[in-house]
Amino acid sequence: MTIAPDVPAGIRPTADAALAAPKGKPKNLGQIIRWLLLFIGGIIMIMPIVYMISTSLKWPHEVYNVNLIPEEPTLENYLYVLEDGRFYWWFVNSLIIAVVTTICNLLFDSLVGYTLCKFRFPGRQLVFIAILSTLMIPTEMLVIPWYLMSQSFGWLDSYWGIMFPGLMTAFGTFLMKQFFESVPDDFIEAARIDGLNEFQIWWTVAMPLVKPALAALAIFVFLGNWTAFLWPLIVTNSVDMYTIPVGLSGFGDEVDVAWELIMTGAAISTIPTLIVFLIFQRFIIRGVVMAGLKG
Repeated sequence: MTIAPDVPAGIRPTADAALAAPKGKPKNLGQIIRWLLLFIGGIIMIMPIVYMISTSLKWPHEVYNVNLIPEEPTLENYLYVLEDGRFYWWFVNSLIIAVVTTICNLLFDSLVGYTLCKFRFPGRQLVFIAILSTLMIPTEMLVIPWYLMSQSFGWLDSYWGIMFPGLMTAFGTFLMKQFFESVPDDFIEAARIDGLNEFQIWWTVAMPLVKPALAALAIFVFLGNWTAFLWPLIVTNSVDMYTIPVGLSGFGDEVDVAWELIMTGAAISTIPTLIVFLIFQRFIIRGVVMAGLKG
């Protein structure tokens, strides 16, 4: 049996041992703090949604009760809103406008971004700067030209009148151009050698490589058009052409600010946005992971 020699009292542990010992605790403490902050932030962000759903399940006399759990939960508010034919048309109008606008943005923004990224022609940078400069123009300044244009072409109170300002965006063009920069030019040249035309190269070679950007753009555009209020309010006249935000604003006045009904309509209107996010989030996460691996 080997007996370990006694360590003299004057000899201290080596510097490496002294540094290695306390490493675990600060690291674990830092992780706990980060997770705690994320948890608190998540609670703060989700509380309005929880309160909205809670209010939608309350009777009118319970609305101003701040309890998150209703004393007498009811689905009467949902039945009342869904039986209102106007809400159905508002929902359909918002869905048509958001879907069509999203598809157009994915096509047009990616085409322009691909052209500005992979083609060399005089004035290319000038065109790109001109597109980006439109981001600095407030929407309120564009409302009057949009309205005059819609009036002259007979687009007032129509789907086309609501959609045409957002069929293509400067932000989407910038986003797609930046992602197309990551597509190797060798792939493009190889496709040209194989006899593909430029449209086929864009669709079959470049587009599959920028799916994360397409997913992010789809979410932004869909949410932006689904929640748009100012322009649809100005360009529409008939109640049947209202979108959900415009319809709910007037609906709240009609029912004498019945918050339980307004919250019910808002809760139903969030369903498509959640579906879109759940569909496209995996592409965004995949893009973030691939970007990290490339870095």
